[in-house]
Amino acid sequence: MSDADQQPIVIVGASLAGATAAGELRNDGWTGGIVLIGSETRLPYERPPLSKGVLLGKDETDVAQLHDQQWYDDNKIDLLLGKTVTSIDAAGHTVTLDDGSQVSYGKLLIATGSRVRRLDVPGSDLAGIHYLRTAEESQALDDAYVAKPRVVVVGAGWIGLESASAARERGSEVTVVEPQSTALASVLGEEVGGLFAEFHRQHGVQFRFDTGVEGFEGTDKVTGVRLSGGEVIPADLVVVGVGVQPNTELAAEAGIEVATRENGSGIVTGSDLKTSVADVYAAGDVVRWDHPLFGRSVRVEHWQNAKDSGAAAAKAMLGQEVAHDAIPYFFTDQFDLGMEYAGEIPRGTLYQVVLRGDPKSGAYFAFWLDDDRHVLAGMHVNNWDTIDAIQDLIRSGKQVDPARLADPSVELSDV
Repeated sequence: MSDADQQPIVIVGASLAGATAAGELRNDGWTGGIVLIGSETRLPYERPPLSKGVLLGKDETDVAQLHDQQWYDDNKIDLLLGKTVTSIDAAGHTVTLDDGSQVSYGKLLIATGSRVRRLDVPGSDLAGIHYLRTAEESQALDDAYVAKPRVVVVGAGWIGLESASAARERGSEVTVVEPQSTALASVLGEEVGGLFAEFHRQHGVQFRFDTGVEGFEGTDKVTGVRLSGGEVIPADLVVVGVGVQPNTELAAEAGIEVATRENGSGIVTGSDLKTSVADVYAAGDVVRWDHPLFGRSVRVEHWQNAKDSGAAAAKAMLGQEVAHDAIPYFFTDQFDLGMEYAGEIPRGTLYQVVLRGDPKSGAYFAFWLDDDRHVLAGMHVNNWDTIDAIQDLIRSGKQVDPARLADPSVELSDV
């Protein structure tokens, strides 16, 4: 692609995906303009440290920053921070900002990410109720943890469990409320999710499963969480972690195809991350793309996908052949547990769980197999330098013998 007569490449979303794409454009030789637009006033940052080191009081939020201002200056990336894109004119190849100004583009990348789902129950606007998505929210929660408050966490997903472990490590009483039957049930299933719940119990976390939240008690500040059935749990601080939803509205209003929530949500693209509209691409939490390895569309809300899809979208915008086939990956740190997970289990899939090693030892594996004994996903707990072997099993598509997979004496490469 010749740069001389090209309009700038505009990236909507100064996120990890957006900033990664900008860097990849320069690495791959694009010398034209790059405009990176973000609603937050902070330089682009990544989110994992916000629910890990920052909540533990070990790190400042600045540790999450991707690059300093000099990097953007050196790479001639025009940062428009504190600006929100309000509309996309796909035919005119322009975006309009909240101050009324317009920016023209030759190619456009939508990397608008996700936002937290909020509870709409009585008392939800009380002080002391926290969500965790942005650097500011992480800092506010870190500050609040210093007082060792009584903490109630709503939601036993990844954010909920990481928030709970950080609060417990810092000396708080912690209760987690979850409407499903165990922790991480929708992600890992009841068997493996139950292992995480038991691990947290061993560290003093209490759980209320099969329980919803009817409202929050308090006058100016939260003092309790009212559960379904009427019981009130005293709380000085509440963390709500009930999932996120992709920011697809901008794309939908521009006539770009967006999946419905029933179909998994997200901006629909091919494996090349091109949307249904010419010269418009998507990356990060917001994209639902055709995965060439899995043979189905997927949307992934994790850090690694933001990096991988941002880089892939940059290459696609430069005219390179792209088939984004990265295997979804994420990690978590809770108390003395470190876990890495790879793979993707389609919703509604029947699977067999194979455990390798004894969970009571604190180091084990779990694998999810479909009816044909293909590995859909796998994870390790405190078994480092094994995630590549797990991904190799998934990518190979071969049938495995569950007994050999469960046997620690058999190398994963020989299963």
